[in-house]
Amino acid sequence: MLKNERNVKRHGKRKRILFYFLVGALFACGEKSKTVSKSNTQAVKSEEIVVPEFQTILDSARVKGAILIHSPAKEVFYSNDFNWSQTGKLPASTFKIPNAIIALETGVVKSDTAIFKWNGEPRALPVWEQDLSLKEAFHVSCVPCYQEVAREVGVARMNEYLRTLGFGKMVVDSTNIDMFWLAGTSRITPFEQIDFLQRFYNAKLGISKRTETRMKQLMLMNENEEYRISGKTGWSISEAQNNGWFVGFVEKEETVCFFATNIEPQPSFDMKNFPEIRKTVTYEALRRMGIIPER
Repeated sequence: MLKNERNVKRHGKRKRILFYFLVGALFACGEKSKTVSKSNTQAVKSEEIVVPEFQTILDSARVKGAILIHSPAKEVFYSNDFNWSQTGKLPASTFKIPNAIIALETGVVKSDTAIFKWNGEPRALPVWEQDLSLKEAFHVSCVPCYQEVAREVGVARMNEYLRTLGFGKMVVDSTNIDMFWLAGTSRITPFEQIDFLQRFYNAKLGISKRTETRMKQLMLMNENEEYRISGKTGWSISEAQNNGWFVGFVEKEETVCFFATNIEPQPSFDMKNFPEIRKTVTYEALRRMGIIPER
């Protein structure tokens, strides 16, 4: 059971409530049919509940940042750091979600089985040095493949779709069309990531049902008898600072909740663990909240 110690104070238009809970606390996610967000901004009139346990998870992993979880049914956000959750960062490969949507909507990519041909030139990762379908490129986070998509979409269509989708604050022009999500001044906050995912999940993006269905298949990462997790990781390096994302949603029976984790390594962190730690800390937070079961 949750043990709440409420200490209510103003933070913008939302309430912040400090609470403590025991390990294994039960957590009610949002009903699938319910949405709080009404635009491309974060949900309004939602409580913010500080979860010190999330900070403990990050400290133990030797990273800093924020884990943000949203329950639409309760109209509550849970996080260890709401200031961090409102701070914009480069989207990195989380942009592959809207990039794939735009590719499918424009017909630049005909289906999730369409093949990106490898030209034989060396790439940053060996797993990218092969022909890949859109789905395969998504799951191995093939940067050159999605750069190809962005160049084919072009500046005008990219900006048009980004305005419609409301994915953070992307800055796109002819000089950065294939790099704007990895370097430069494009930014998205954890709150905006969740808002985008919630509108996507509830068919509020104005995209075709065909694209929506294929994207939900594309984003599925883990499925078992108890729950389904869908999402995308991301990793950017800007001004020598590593920044990592894991965003997505958890479906469990007739409920859904959304999450956005954004982290940076502490000086003592072993960077070979960075690809996995983004997911590790998120899964641990979801377990502590009772959203997914303990191992």
